[in-house]
Amino acid sequence: MAEPLVKPGSTIKLKERNPADSGGLKKEDTASIVADYQRRMCELQGLLYAASDQALLIILQGIDTSGKDGTTNHVLAAVNVTGCRIVGFKQPSAEELAHDYLWRIHQQLPRRGELVVFNRSHYESVLVERVRKLVPEERWRARYAEINNFEQMLTNEGTIILKFFLHISKAEQERRLRERMTDPAKRWKVAPSDWAERAYWDTYQSAFEEMVNQTSSPHAPWYVIPADKKWYRNYLVGKLVVSQLEQYRPRWQAALDRRGNANLKALADAGVKLADRC
Repeated sequence: MAEPLVKPGSTIKLKERNPADSGGLKKEDTASIVADYQRRMCELQGLLYAASDQALLIILQGIDTSGKDGTTNHVLAAVNVTGCRIVGFKQPSAEELAHDYLWRIHQQLPRRGELVVFNRSHYESVLVERVRKLVPEERWRARYAEINNFEQMLTNEGTIILKFFLHISKAEQERRLRERMTDPAKRWKVAPSDWAERAYWDTYQSAFEEMVNQTSSPHAPWYVIPADKKWYRNYLVGKLVVSQLEQYRPRWQAALDRRGNANLKALADAGVKLADRC
């Protein structure tokens, strides 16, 4: 399979990425591994929250039915809801349209110690607004550099950014849309607009491809996730999130150790000893 990481400065072509790839694995091969990822994710999120010196922003982008909600449920399956938020960016309101395109994004960014998942994001401004010709080309094209600078500022201020593009095939999208139509429990998810957007499939693919190539930076690279197989999508995103966060475990644990030792000293200074009993 193709390496999911889009190396900064490289150029990829989505048509050369197989959305149905499963890395040579079978679903049953990943069950115990996914459970371990969820356990470690819970530990890491707890350390992030307790240390409170960094923030985590997970960005999910993909066409309708690519699995942004499902991936979110997987990533957060075992974490403590304290210190977590999910933000779904819909069509901008009149108030949001009266400001710059990053205004509504700033208000939803994670504070230190917090994990926030963006279900869609500021990248809608180089996707929908491009495809639907809502702004002139010179405006949406200038946003690539602006977004790179924006994300550089966030990382400079202590935000860890993980970006995942969920890559599905046109055939799989149609299958999922029809499944929603035939399932009474899922019909609320499907609307005429979902089918109307399919007419722009090729234009969206070009926009996604350029988005990834233009904004996969050293501080916030993109990962292209084969998403036709939901179980593999969840496995791969879980693997990548945990592997990236593990590098911060020593830092967060050290911060907590320093705080704990300082608390013990303060207790000792106050005359409270470890041997004391209730």
